[in-house]
Amino acid sequence: MSYGLAQEPAYPSNLMTMKHHFFLKVTLLASLAGVPALGFSQMNHGDMGNMTMNAADSSAMTDGEIKKIDREHAKLTIKHGEIKNLDMAAMTMVFGVKDKSYLDKVKVGDKVKFAVVMENGKMVITEIKGSKQ
Repeated sequence: MSYGLAQEPAYPSNLMTMKHHFFLKVTLLASLAGVPALGFSQMNHGDMGNMTMNAADSSAMTDGEIKKIDREHAKLTIKHGEIKNLDMAAMTMVFGVKDKSYLDKVKVGDKVKFAVVMENGKMVITEIKGSKQ
């Protein structure tokens, strides 16, 4: 039943405005807090094309076995142990060579010691020798 009087809201309108502003501020701060994380998650770790390892880092020799010699593309496929200076686990992979004469120093099946660095986004052998040398 109405007596012609306007009913007051359950809470004052200025309280609603304060709650609304508080909620907006909290939402804005929460969304801004996530922005730096988005920047890191979008970093392309594989695009390190200009990265070159220091000469001191290449001093560690890695044991390996020649699996394939690709003279046309100046590459060696090597089954290798851990490459410590690149923090890489043992596996079989293809490497470029800094000097094409390295291809004449080895044959398939040879046990070798080699040094590899990252140059312009590619792994390049900078030194190779027979493991008995």
